[in-house]
Amino acid sequence: MSNFTLELKGINKTFKQGDNILEVLQNVNLKIKPKEIVALIGPSGSGKSTLLQIAGLLEQPTDGEVFLDGELCSGNNDNVRTLLRREYLGFVYQYHNLLPDFDALENVILPQLIAGKKYKEAADKARWLLQRLGLGDREHHRPAELSGGEQQRVAIARALANTPRLLLADEPTGNLDPNTSDNVFLTLLEVVKETGLSALIATHNIELAHKMDREVTLKDGKLKDLRGGKIITKTENFY
Repeated sequence: MSNFTLELKGINKTFKQGDNILEVLQNVNLKIKPKEIVALIGPSGSGKSTLLQIAGLLEQPTDGEVFLDGELCSGNNDNVRTLLRREYLGFVYQYHNLLPDFDALENVILPQLIAGKKYKEAADKARWLLQRLGLGDREHHRPAELSGGEQQRVAIARALANTPRLLLADEPTGNLDPNTSDNVFLTLLEVVKETGLSALIATHNIELAHKMDREVTLKDGKLKDLRGGKIITKTENFY
């Protein structure tokens, strides 16, 4: 097993806009250790979502490599990347994207069934996660019957259901009011630490970012370690 859950090496991402080439990411390098929680901050439009999409094998970099547990994963075809996402990754987005016709328990069970788990095992895991996230008495409520904070906690449970090695979260509480946001975010950090996985979490909340193990920021397409004070452009500068 690699010493790093996630490694991004020399990541570049460009988009063509008419006659112009837009450089969203420029020679981005990042390593995340097992059980490490890293905050990704930066202004809107800085490329945070693009970086998370590339780390999550949902989008291919223009140049560069993505490693999960030391395995080179970028460049694989769609089917292989889908299997890798199922095995390694959990995702939490700004909007919960729950299935409206299924209750909270079923929303957490379904991804486990897709991954091949037996129903009883999946249901037991779903109940444990929902209880841990304070939703033990809400498991049979559909999304429309839940508050925004409750819906997002169901989405967190769903992301953790298949025991990923790495959690990727894109402004996971951005649609919530400040008090609810803080409560849900702190619960997310607690559960991530308890389950021992690594996480890369994009957030605008600097106070919450300070509660994570490390902070990196994207600006002008370049990644900078806020606590180290250096722009990360070379592998040897990670630590």
